[in-house]
Amino acid sequence: MSKLEEQFIIHFWGVRGSIACPGTATVRYGGNTPCVEMLVGGCRLIFDAGTGIHVLGQSLLSHLPVTGHLFFSHSHWDHIQGFPFFSPAFMAGNEFNIYGGMIPDGMTIEQRLHDQMKQPNFPVPLQVMGANLRFQTLEYNTDLQLGDVTVTTGLLNHPGGAMGYRVSWRDYAVAYITDTEHFSGELDQNVLALADRADVLIYDCTYTDEEYHHPQTSKIGWGHSTWQEAVKIAQAAQVKQLVIYHHDPSHNDDFMDSIATQSILAFPRSIVAREGMRILVDN
Repeated sequence: MSKLEEQFIIHFWGVRGSIACPGTATVRYGGNTPCVEMLVGGCRLIFDAGTGIHVLGQSLLSHLPVTGHLFFSHSHWDHIQGFPFFSPAFMAGNEFNIYGGMIPDGMTIEQRLHDQMKQPNFPVPLQVMGANLRFQTLEYNTDLQLGDVTVTTGLLNHPGGAMGYRVSWRDYAVAYITDTEHFSGELDQNVLALADRADVLIYDCTYTDEEYHHPQTSKIGWGHSTWQEAVKIAQAAQVKQLVIYHHDPSHNDDFMDSIATQSILAFPRSIVAREGMRILVDN
């Protein structure tokens, strides 16, 4: 058995929300939109296909053939816009199982990806992709078994719906919870269940409390959370490490440094996600 088959590794390929924001002001934390890879006991799980999945795809070209499982939280552009540029999906011999929840209008993630890649949006249709792509619609609050890896789903609060995930393997658990919002000052029970005593909680911290509640530019109802809410979830769920994720594109590196400093004071085992960051999950 190889060393990778005995490890749980998280690799961040894209950590921004809403829109990619490359430039000198975001170089330290990164400007690509969401994509997180987890190597779990030799199994490759990919969460979301923002622009960061292009960088992941380039890195995989030296490891062909590639097999993996791609999970979408939802189908807003920042989470799917990198998929047409995911090189391994165009190559015969590669295999990807692709999952997503049912969208309220009845469309599946396969239909959303198909529509994104048809004229006049994109010149190359989904059908041209040469890899073996198998699509599956997941129900909320269910388990998917991938060998000895269990993926649990949960409903999130986001316009149009979104799906959160919990990945369990042996005694380890990692929660991927992005694009969600809490209302009326109460902690979401679905989120708490996914995060319960997780080794790592990756959480949507798009705004600060000040931005979220700003009297002129309130973000209430936009479907995103704050790093302060993340701390409350981490404390209530008794997680071991909090990863602040899905950064607002207007937050430059200095702003993210400030959030990092404040979040550590509030929850010492917190870290702000950076593009290229790797976490080895252990107890």
